[in-house]
Amino acid sequence: MRKASSRLFAYAIAAPLSFSLAGCDTLSEHVKPPSQMTATHSITAPRTQSGDKIKLVVYGEDKMSGDYEIDANGLIQVPLLGAVRVGGMSKKEIESTISGRLRASQILLNPIVTVDVASTRPIYVMGEVEKPGEYTYRNGLNVLSAVAVAGGFTYRASKSKVLVKRAGEKGLTEYRLTPDIPVNPGDIVSVPERYF
Repeated sequence: MRKASSRLFAYAIAAPLSFSLAGCDTLSEHVKPPSQMTATHSITAPRTQSGDKIKLVVYGEDKMSGDYEIDANGLIQVPLLGAVRVGGMSKKEIESTISGRLRASQILLNPIVTVDVASTRPIYVMGEVEKPGEYTYRNGLNVLSAVAVAGGFTYRASKSKVLVKRAGEKGLTEYRLTPDIPVNPGDIVSVPERYF
């Protein structure tokens, strides 16, 4: 009898609580906790995406060399080669891909190709910063320098964690706020409010 009444009491407390939480749709439901981060997440090289412009130099081939904007499908149109998929690649991977295509099509037997990123997508800094908004990406940016570019923290800001959404990811990932977390082109950096 005592067991049955204690179970009934536990159910009476737990049921209303579970019903009240069932309909919640908060930011925390869209944020991956730090435990889901992978070690490679913070050290991967920046990858090109649609909207980026790359400077392609093919030595000895002025017709192919120039600035190319990556289209919505991740492609650039290179004379003599046609469409080349470069979206989501690092600079080294693009160089290797174009060199391989030039060799395979026998346009050049020993191509020398270099790629630089001419311009990138902006970054977005929001949340508890003094000047939330869109900012130009610069090499070497990390979450702390992104916050500094946006005018620094507000007095309500959490100085222990930051939320980052990488290009191609669906949700925000929570990180400990350290200078080790890089910011890549197209990233969204959000500084949450601290809770006292």
